Amino acid sequence: MSDRLDDLPQLDLAHFRSPDPSALFDVPRAQHAPRFLLLYGSLRERSYSRLLTEEAARLLRAMGGEVRLFNPSGLPLVDDAADDHPKVRELRELAQWAEGMVWCSPERHGAMTGLMKTQIDWIPLSVGAVRPTQGKTLAVMQVSGGSQSFNAVNQMRVLGRWMRMLTIPNQSSVAKAFAEFDEAGRMKPSAYYDRVVDVMEELFKFTLLTRDVAPYLVDRYSERKESAAELSRRVNQRSI
Repeated sequence: MSDRLDDLPQLDLAHFRSPDPSALFDVPRAQHAPRFLLLYGSLRERSYSRLLTEEAARLLRAMGGEVRLFNPSGLPLVDDAADDHPKVRELRELAQWAEGMVWCSPERHGAMTGLMKTQIDWIPLSVGAVRPTQGKTLAVMQVSGGSQSFNAVNQMRVLGRWMRMLTIPNQSSVAKAFAEFDEAGRMKPSAYYDRVVDVMEELFKFTLLTRDVAPYLVDRYSERKESAAELSRRVNQRSI
């Protein structure tokens, strides 16, 4: 090992660590039910993103998860209220509580909705030197009024990466959502529903696999070199 390090003069050896398999596999496993926060991106009375999110919640509960849905009604625009606004505080506390998330948005004008983005923007990138979402799992879904599209889920994947979340490979995009739910708001049997089951199964498994080792998975050499104060200043977006 020392010979290999001699060829890396740029490296700060005080902060360099070889990955340790025991830190991934020989760790105590949590026994509580996995905790999931679900966000949806429309306030319409018959919101298909909410209906799809509710189906996802039923599945996660059936698998043994603890699930909370955040109702975004009354959430102010970012920077139009203080951080101690009741809805902002509720959302942030739920984000801290959760071990995994589901984001579900309609596609509007080829993008996720402003309401969906507002919820994500209110979740802080940092609290001190800690990112509240980093290392947590994420599944993304979208509904469309017309043909199948992936613009919203692709955008949410970018945001999930920015928030340092572990976004699972699978995703759901429901086309012509108005035809996929019955009068009671329940999703009809279909290939679209089967995909939602697939996505929730995968999210649950990834959460069980990673939740106990998430801090180690996102531990970074560059940030070990920084002081906590320096890191907090760099990731704090309030000055932008």
